[in-house]
Amino acid sequence: MDSFSYLSVFISLILGLGVAHLLTGAAILIRSRQGIKMWWPTPLWMAATFLIQVQTWWAMFTLRSVEQWSFAAFMVVLLQPVAIFMMAALIVPRATTGDRLDLRDDYYREYRWFFSALLFALAVSLTKDLVLNGRLPEPRNLAAHGLFIAVAIAALAFRSARVQLTLALVGLALFSGYIALLFTKLS
Repeated sequence: MDSFSYLSVFISLILGLGVAHLLTGAAILIRSRQGIKMWWPTPLWMAATFLIQVQTWWAMFTLRSVEQWSFAAFMVVLLQPVAIFMMAALIVPRATTGDRLDLRDDYYREYRWFFSALLFALAVSLTKDLVLNGRLPEPRNLAAHGLFIAVAIAALAFRSARVQLTLALVGLALFSGYIALLFTKLS
């Protein structure tokens, strides 16, 4: 087993836990739908976080070309799935028994932490390229990071329900476009 194969197991484990958490949360929302006061930014950000988890796992395949690994480089790479797992843990509403779940209240209780985790994941993504390749990502990828950072900062800055819904829609659309533009084929 080469180094990448060995290290990718742990990365995949963390990403898999995040995906499992998101899917379990979605199933709970569906099964508890009559006891939920819907707030659309929550499921939209859950969907975006799912795409981020999958795209991260997909993009990690490019790391197979890294020949020499240090513990520090691996930690930088590992921090990205950890940050994305935290996003999943923070956006999935807490399950309640018997009481009506208000997704809006739950969202506003955790949104600062969620978007802070998103910003951290983006910073680690940029740092990962610097550590492993000695440079920032290619221009389109760097521009996309800038857009995602702007969305996260705007979400932190504006508490308005309309702005939060708009940013959730924009975030999901931007990330879907990002995948379509840069990650349609495994290289």
